[in-house]
This record gives sequence, structure tokens and C-alpha cells, in this order.
Amino acid sequence: MPERAKVAVLISGSGTNMAALLYAARAADCPYEIVLVASNNPDAGGLTLAAAEGVATFALPHKGMARLDHDMAMDAAIRASGAQFVALAGYMRILTPEFVSGWEGRMVNIHPSLLPLYKGLHTHERAIEAGDSHGGCTVHLVTAELDDGPILGQTPVAILPGDTAERLAARVLIAEHQLYSRCLATLVSRETSPDWLTEQVRIRAMALPEVDEVVSHGMPCFGIVKGKKFAYVSLERYGSGQIALLAKISGLDEQNQLIELDPERYSRPAYFGDGWIAIRLDLGRNDWDEIGEWLARSWRSVAPKKLTGLIDAAEEF
Repeated sequence: MPERAKVAVLISGSGTNMAALLYAARAADCPYEIVLVASNNPDAGGLTLAAAEGVATFALPHKGMARLDHDMAMDAAIRASGAQFVALAGYMRILTPEFVSGWEGRMVNIHPSLLPLYKGLHTHERAIEAGDSHGGCTVHLVTAELDDGPILGQTPVAILPGDTAERLAARVLIAEHQLYSRCLATLVSRETSPDWLTEQVRIRAMALPEVDEVVSHGMPCFGIVKGKKFAYVSLERYGSGQIALLAKISGLDEQNQLIELDPERYSRPAYFGDGWIAIRLDLGRNDWDEIGEWLARSWRSVAPKKLTGLIDAAEEF
């Protein structure tokens, strides 16, 4: 089994969702482990539980601290733990954009409504008052906008005749405990998933002008329509299970410089020569904007001048 992804959980109270994530992580096939439980409330009950279960804890009261200073202190503790992902589990703080941007695509939250309905507080009361047939919960990626990130999963929970917010909340909490661990497991696994990684390359490659996709030597391959190829996705490289993007570069000097800079990420692709570089994708720390730039540069190296000229003119305009 691949090395488990390391997750930090932020709480402010009893930490029932944190506990659900923690106990799900005890399964032998769970792809993540909880390495830190952190809180803005030193008296949070979830800290006691985490410590009893052998998980490192960190607490820093936010009172008297500027919001950004507190966020950066929490961020430092999370990074010191080695965490690669952050899960918010009843963390009752609005996060600064600076904190959120540092964990873009790697921080998740669970919200007790079927988003985009009922962002913010009092979600169960609002669902009942609106006459909805269902409440529920949503796991989503965190963005600077409150309760507004891409949705990873939802579970509807029926609203019964005469329901109170408290009774509905108790049932929704059961659904939360089931949903959160599944969505987190999927999120942390996708960056080693050949299908997901290939799709991320495909989206960016096919956004370039006059590009098509074929299969070449058993690999997804992208090139100019009826022209040269500029990118391949190498799956299971050399039988190692590694996944890499093969892109065009200027030559041997640049190839050597990149490999010296980061030999774990960059390598010389067999059979492709000095004008190509292999960029490993399955390490779990991809900058997809940078990958997009690699693809655009590689495309430009093989595209006919009529295409690159149109792009240049559009950029100048």
C-alpha cells in the first residue's frame, strides 16, 4: 500500500467529526492518517480524545491575537507536523485568504446543509422553516468564500413531520460521520490515481489550440492535429508505479539542470532523447498552474508559426 497521506484536523469543540476521521483511519486500507489535531480552544474536548488516542495536539487561543497572526501560527504548527492536507471539523473560525490560499485544493470542510443551500449558521432551522423535504451535509474544498468551495460529496437526510432542529441535527451528524471519511479518502488518493492525473493533464493540454489526443506506445499522447506531439502521460514508469508527464525542453543542459534541481521529480525519459523531460506527477504536490505552463511551452515548441503567431497577437491585444 502507498504511504498514507498525512492530515491535520482543526477543531473548536468536542470533535465528533475528528473522531470519525480518526477511527476511519484505523482501517488497514485507509489512505490517510491523522498526524495532528489543533484547536483555537485549549479546552476543546476533542484535544483530550486525540491525545488519549496517541495523536499529537496543538492549541492556541485566538483571543488577543490578530486573525492573520493566529492563522499563521496555526499554519506553522500544521506544516511542522508534516501534514499534507487539512480537515476542518467544527473549527469555528473564519479563515483568512492568506491561510486558505496556502492550502488550496488540500483543505476540506464539512457543512451541515446541502450546499449551496444554507451557508453559515442555523442550517437545520432554516431547512425546516423553508419546508424542505431533506436537510443533509456537504463535504467541500475550502476557498476564501465562506462555504463556497467545490463540492466533493453530499448526503441528504430526510426531514420528518414535526422535526425539530435538534432531532434533525442528530441524524445529520450520523451522516456527517459516514460522509467525511469517504470524501477525505477519495481526495487524498486522487493525486496518485492514474485516471485523475491523466485527466488533469488532458484538461490543460486540450485547452491549447488545435490539439488532439491519441494513444502512442500505450500512453495518452497530445499533439497538434496532423502534426507533432508535445506531451505524453507515462503510466507505471519502468514498472515502478510512477506516473509522469513527458514534455519538450530546450536540450541536454536544461535537462541536466532540472534533474540536479529535483531528482525525485525530474528525470531523463528513456528513448525520448535530450529534448524531453519527465516530470513526475504522483508525488502529491503538483502545482497545476505550473504543469499548464509546461504544456503550453511544450506545445509552442512544436506548433506551426501560424498558430503561435495567433496566440502572440491575442496576448498583445
